[in-house]
Amino acid sequence: MSLKFYRRVAFGLSPNDKQDKDPLNWALSQLSSIPDLLWPGTIPTEKELRKKYGEWVYGDREVLRKKFKNDKHAYKKAKDELRIKTGERYFELNEHAIRHYQTRHSTQPVFERFWLFWGNHFAISEKDFLAEFSTGPYQREIIRPNMVKTFEEMVLSVTTSWCMIHHLDNSESFGPNSKKGMEWRETINENHARELLELHTVSPNAGYTQEDVIQLAYIMTGWSHKWSRKNLETGDVWFDQEMHQKGDKIVLGVKYKNDAKRELAKVIHDLATHPICIKFISTKLCRHFITDEPTQEMISPVIEAWNRSNGSLTEIHKAVITQAYKYNETTHKFHPPEIWLMQLSRMFDLSIPLSAEKMHYAFKSKPTSKQRKKFRSSVFVRNIYTEVLNILQADVMQKLKNKRKSKEKKYLDDAKILGLSSN
Repeated sequence: MSLKFYRRVAFGLSPNDKQDKDPLNWALSQLSSIPDLLWPGTIPTEKELRKKYGEWVYGDREVLRKKFKNDKHAYKKAKDELRIKTGERYFELNEHAIRHYQTRHSTQPVFERFWLFWGNHFAISEKDFLAEFSTGPYQREIIRPNMVKTFEEMVLSVTTSWCMIHHLDNSESFGPNSKKGMEWRETINENHARELLELHTVSPNAGYTQEDVIQLAYIMTGWSHKWSRKNLETGDVWFDQEMHQKGDKIVLGVKYKNDAKRELAKVIHDLATHPICIKFISTKLCRHFITDEPTQEMISPVIEAWNRSNGSLTEIHKAVITQAYKYNETTHKFHPPEIWLMQLSRMFDLSIPLSAEKMHYAFKSKPTSKQRKKFRSSVFVRNIYTEVLNILQADVMQKLKNKRKSKEKKYLDDAKILGLSSN
């Protein structure tokens, strides 16, 4: 077994790591438990960072904009000071450090690779400072603990998390016949429902319609942030009955009776256990760990493990790793930029990220250039990665062009032999 397997399912071997006599068992043994986070520096909780975010948005929106509405320069200066006080320019850097330190030093690097996969599958945008204050703890406190549970449990936790609800604007979704919907003349926002169908569970392969999206959005109404004048949109997630659409709903031909907050868990159960969802996610896992175009032969054992275990992510992960091991020598996989950087860091013992001492932040000045250095390194590697992709693409296109010319020449030669061409 070549060393390629250690990069395919993890981050390669460091100078201090030894090649295991049984690489498959080495990988499988890492998937049944959640490793502790190793970063020795600050690891803020989701609530702590949400409080900081609240200080940032309230301070900017409700205080500074009003205080300096006629003085743009004073407003900019005061806002920069608020950035420093709330860590607006720091926490994303710190999350990169936590994440990269974990992949470099973890004794369960295969688990960490799946952590990155699920964080990408249930991705969060950069809108409204989510990257600065929310995405890191969301991946640590929502994604990570659910990786030893079922896929259904993970979907439910993700869907009702503060970060995902804010990312997809579900607090702005009102049932048209709900109390608040009628009083305020508001209606649904389809973002969360559409993404739950399209990207998180069944995919467009399920053949859902616009009406399915609307009906699912009705089911999801009420799941929102608890708004207040002090906290604005940074309050805890709750179910607001006065926003929820009344009546029965039908999604993908299944009727869900009017049952308030319990409707969401029921529809997620059906989506997460749907055969098309199982095939969609299984294929995506094989694509990530085996090859860009996985065959049905590669995917089928993952689907079987899923059905046999009722969606246990531990068993699903083990099936994926077993298939990656089986096809290690006959397939190729080009890794995403961040994973590539993490592999370089682990294999060559690079100083990425900085030490916890150098990442310490006192909330009195901007993050230092050294603290920002790792983020710039990520950008640098991403640029290299893009250039390599361009070179590979050009090489593939040239090979296809040469192959086409070769076929054309063969056709002309055959035509001459048969007397079909005068040239």
